[in-house]
Amino acid sequence: MSPSLADVTRGRILFGGDYNPEQWPEETWHEDVRLMKEAGVNSVTLGVFSWSRLEPEPGAREFGWLDRLMDLLHEHGVGVVLATPTASPPPWMGRLHPDTLPRDADGRVEWWGGRQHFSHSSATYRRYAAAITEDLAARYAGHPALTMWHINNEYCTFDHGDEAAAAFRRWLREKYGTLDALNSAWGTDFWSQGYDTWDGILPPRRPHYMKNPGQVLDFRRFTSDMLLECFTAERDIVRRHTPHLPVTTNFMPLWTGQDGWRWAREEDVVSVDLYPDPRDPLGAQRGALVQDLTRSQARGPWMLMEQAAGPVNWRGVNHPKPRGLNRLWSFQAVARGADAVCYFQWRQSRQGAEKFHSGMVSHAGPEGRTFQEVKRLGADLARVADQVSGTRITADVAILHDWHSWWAGDHEGRLSTRVDYPEVLTAWHRALWEAHLTTDFAHPEDDLSGYRLVVVPQLYLLTDSALANLLAYTREGGTLVCGFLTGVVDEDDRVRPGGMDARLRELFGIRTLHEWWPLDAGGTVGCEGFRGTLWSEEIEPAPGAAETVPYRGGELDGLPAVLRRDRAWYLSTLPEPDALRSLLAGIAAGAGIRPVLDGLPQGVEAVRRGDLLFLLNHGREPVTVPVSGTHRELLGGADVTDTVTLGRYGVAVLRS
Repeated sequence: MSPSLADVTRGRILFGGDYNPEQWPEETWHEDVRLMKEAGVNSVTLGVFSWSRLEPEPGAREFGWLDRLMDLLHEHGVGVVLATPTASPPPWMGRLHPDTLPRDADGRVEWWGGRQHFSHSSATYRRYAAAITEDLAARYAGHPALTMWHINNEYCTFDHGDEAAAAFRRWLREKYGTLDALNSAWGTDFWSQGYDTWDGILPPRRPHYMKNPGQVLDFRRFTSDMLLECFTAERDIVRRHTPHLPVTTNFMPLWTGQDGWRWAREEDVVSVDLYPDPRDPLGAQRGALVQDLTRSQARGPWMLMEQAAGPVNWRGVNHPKPRGLNRLWSFQAVARGADAVCYFQWRQSRQGAEKFHSGMVSHAGPEGRTFQEVKRLGADLARVADQVSGTRITADVAILHDWHSWWAGDHEGRLSTRVDYPEVLTAWHRALWEAHLTTDFAHPEDDLSGYRLVVVPQLYLLTDSALANLLAYTREGGTLVCGFLTGVVDEDDRVRPGGMDARLRELFGIRTLHEWWPLDAGGTVGCEGFRGTLWSEEIEPAPGAAETVPYRGGELDGLPAVLRRDRAWYLSTLPEPDALRSLLAGIAAGAGIRPVLDGLPQGVEAVRRGDLLFLLNHGREPVTVPVSGTHRELLGGADVTDTVTLGRYGVAVLRS
């Protein structure tokens, strides 16, 4: 059995963050560990961007500073998540080995001087990465501070260069076997693109006009696979030295470049970096979406690898977090399954590109508000850790999501550039979140039998296996709700006859989908009881369709905006937020699904994790929440009966 996050937490919540001591003189390290103890920090990540310090010239090894640091942290009871430093190669590598540098779609080199400047397909880069990983693992495998491995960082590099082109051709030959099969999958009879030799195939570089969408789709699949090869190569090295320790790498929220379902299967611990905008009125919901998705990828507890204690440095305007918001959003992650709450980074940098990105210890120092709030959070997490760590969340609702469908739908020739897949996904998750319905995410080919309700915000691409899975789910009594532009193409981005798979049309009671009618920016379409946004469709219902909500006015007047046949619903537009929430809440109620807690004030989120009820006030004003019976409030240590009061950005953790 593979090691897991539970092997590290052992009844605790991991609390800490990225620690970059090479930026500071060694006397600062001793102050750092003192402050870490004061704040309740029990875990730090080391070495993420340390390659040039560890290997200042090819083949050299400078481990002395890391030896002293590992020993110091162990002496003070702080565990180490040791990173391989391979996200940011030293300048000498690009200078001596230009083949290690990636190229963009215009053929321009991405030079050293930033980070992530490596070609995932470069044999030279992979050789150096394996060598430094091997030496790190051999040296620190037995060190008592070591608790987990963190491979690379935020894998996100695309490469259109020559070595990537050769690797792309190898990948395609393995997938298709013959050029005839590739030409068929890519539809190369269009625009005279037929290939007569594998050597003629390139990554999708800049064309005179639109790129072949089949080529772009496969290039995205290839990129995810090449980056995954880099991860698993380093993972296998550290596993060989420390088979008892878990291995992770950190996802970015809903990032387009990785098939997160496939990647998660290769990790012992699923971790994510999460940076909602503190000025975004939907920041908490966007955080909840990422947390639900990460928990679903992990199939249990997960790790919040990075968040900000204050402002970031990469938005146009970088606002700090108001007093209390850091604590609130940290507890939201715990409520939704996190057993680790960590930050980038421990001490705010004084130099470099991220010197205005906050740290747990800000430029204001230990007396600053940021560190004082961090101390309070560390103490609060310790109060609940033994009762929450390792526990799970049960959901009756699943949202289906697939990276391949996203990739396929995001091509240049689509009907509306306003249809942004992540925003459609966010709108549907928001409706369920505001209805206080806890949701998992699932792949469309997963076993769905444990869910009473499955919602599909948009799956433009559906494989035959996924279609069969959805049909079987409804036959077995499940309730299915699908949004527009679902089931349009097969796995090769080939439009299915009728513009939607015939099996889905039969399921929803659609005789003919005549036309898609995308809406202009700011445009809406009238529907009976609400207004639709973004999209509409000219649909002729099949005889005997059980229920419809018609369009009112315009070209589609009287045609169905919403169809229902038995337990299968289809929405041909995106209802405005209140209408979508009301519709999904009503369908959920019909499927026997209840909110987590009735009578919640506006802005209050409720989540059950194990035997605990988390209440989170996302508003700036105090609220009183009805909770029937007597409960122990774990953060304050007092009993509450029938009601609990939450202050500004307040949190309560109740045990019955």
